[in-house]
Amino acid sequence: QVQLVESGGGWVQAGGSLRLSCAASGTTIFINVMGWYRQAPGKQRELVATIARDGSRNYVDSVKGRFTISRDTLDTVALHMNRLKPEDTAVYYCNANTARSTYWGQGTQVTVSS
Repeated sequence: QVQLVESGGGWVQAGGSLRLSCAASGTTIFINVMGWYRQAPGKQRELVATIARDGSRNYVDSVKGRFTISRDTLDTVALHMNRLKPEDTAVYYCNANTARSTYWGQGTQVTVSS
């Protein structure tokens, strides 16, 4: 089992920056990929960014050049969000994948005002 605890998020004006962090605990040795997803009101949850154990990264097109995902240790992942836009407003979820399971954090709200 893996538990994910997120921190960060909050309210910011358009053009501002925020940093999200996620710490994994439990059987973290089997985690391959960690990442961030988001869900805006009335929309489906979408992938924002992922990072694998080898450091390879993947971003949704809408955040490329603005967001950076980093993995300081195998158990922690951060999302650095710059030049935020109102359309980035959503609940952001930390995600971790092993060969057999997918785990989610409880979510953290990010609100960007215009």
